[in-house]
Amino acid sequence: MAGGRPATGRNGMVKRTLGAAVAALAFALAAPASAQRTLTMGVQTPPSALDPHYHNTTNNTMMLMQIFERLFELDNRAVPQPRLAESMRAIDDLTWEVKLRQGVRFHDGTPFEADDISYTFARIPTVPNSPALYTPAVRTISAVEIVDPTTIRIRTHEPNPLMHFDMAAPFILSRRIHGTNPATADFTSGRLAIGTGPYRLVSFAQNERMEIVRNPTYWGPPEPWDRVTIRFIPQAASRTAALLAGEVDLIDYVPVQDVENLRREPRFALFEVDSVTFVYLFPDSMRDTSPFVADRQGNPLPRNPLADRRVREALSLAINREAIATRLYQGLATPADQFASPIAEHRLPNLPPLPHDVARARALLAEAGYPDGFRLTIHGPNGFFPSDQNLLQALAQQFTRAGIETTVQALPPANLFTRATNREFSLFMTYFSSYLTINPLRQVVATRNPDLGLGPFNRQRYSNPAIDEPVRLALTTMDPERRQVLTQQAARALLEDKGVLPVIFLRNTWAGRRDRVVYDPSPVNHTSAVHARPPG
Repeated sequence: MAGGRPATGRNGMVKRTLGAAVAALAFALAAPASAQRTLTMGVQTPPSALDPHYHNTTNNTMMLMQIFERLFELDNRAVPQPRLAESMRAIDDLTWEVKLRQGVRFHDGTPFEADDISYTFARIPTVPNSPALYTPAVRTISAVEIVDPTTIRIRTHEPNPLMHFDMAAPFILSRRIHGTNPATADFTSGRLAIGTGPYRLVSFAQNERMEIVRNPTYWGPPEPWDRVTIRFIPQAASRTAALLAGEVDLIDYVPVQDVENLRREPRFALFEVDSVTFVYLFPDSMRDTSPFVADRQGNPLPRNPLADRRVREALSLAINREAIATRLYQGLATPADQFASPIAEHRLPNLPPLPHDVARARALLAEAGYPDGFRLTIHGPNGFFPSDQNLLQALAQQFTRAGIETTVQALPPANLFTRATNREFSLFMTYFSSYLTINPLRQVVATRNPDLGLGPFNRQRYSNPAIDEPVRLALTTMDPERRQVLTQQAARALLEDKGVLPVIFLRNTWAGRRDRVVYDPSPVNHTSAVHARPPG
């Protein structure tokens, strides 16, 4: 990626970084304990790293957004809000002018500079061993030109109608602080976890807890919390118990079975919102053989049944989405009708519910050459979203009723996504969150092309020209009406091919102590101190 002056390191970086950590801790301890306003959150899913470009996933982003900042931030209404950029305008179809905020400093005092933008964008595609890079956000950028210290021009090699959304994705690093080839481990250790955000990192214990303190030199309005403790509590019952015992002030992913009890309890408040998150199954449809399918006797099958569209449709027909939403989730989910959230821009309109028809599923299996069905293992997360392991079991039971004898393997999220990225599964379950229909199309099911930033979440290497071509055109079409037509063309092709199997749309729920916290619920499932305020 061209543009900007070359990235350089900085002498004494370790000394400065350690000094910043000591200063942050001193700030946290300076005021008497009685004067401090603190918040403790019980969070289900820990981040896999504190490298802001390592893994583009909700649980990482919501922790990082407290420490680092982007040019723009999508608020809870999907409106881009200025952060390190004050404004952005299109000069022509291939040029965007960005006005940068003045007077911003990183936590160690290093000034935020225009060079940091080109440095950050150049790093994004290079992070090693990433389960999902931020490359889609910078895929069209050919150069970043510095006009003056507060103005840059971003040039693209093709029109990009999603630029405002793309610039709300990558967190910005410092060329001076982070230097050449900063290692993911150095962010996670805290040594390089230095941003411009409203909070500074004090400590991070992987899978256990994270401590942050208010940044006293933040450019924006000061955050209300002097100190925030984030405890990672993957067990649903343990999160509720911690809230009831007063050990935490706020929990996310409230267990379905606890929602009504907490709603009736005057000490607590629920904070709820319809999410842009949809759960889906991703079948291995592109290989001749697949690792977790077998015949009824457990022998490997000579051909992969999931490569047959009729089998994928049979799986979809076997899913009783309405029963899952009403019985398993007790109304905290709705049946999914497509691969886009209910409020996503350009989703397919007026679709009927996806059908549930076990008899038709069995007939399709017989038609595809599997009259006696086959064996299948479905993989999914344990502790990634509410009742995820129970959902896996429900899906397995429904597939078994349709003639596909199904077993479940639930894995910790980090393990699941590493193995899924290595293409180890025949069928796995996960979720995606977006305000745009084009986003899951380009990131999950477009033919994988790292150079173009397409398909970073396409872990099954799905490929369908009927999707790729309209997606490619939509991503370069500035006219919104034409872009909608192309996006919906791709969405219909995916729905017809059953390349992925939508299951449910989730409703996001937090619970907090009424005397301690008010929470602005996030449609993208972010649990972050920046969305929390004291009552009153």
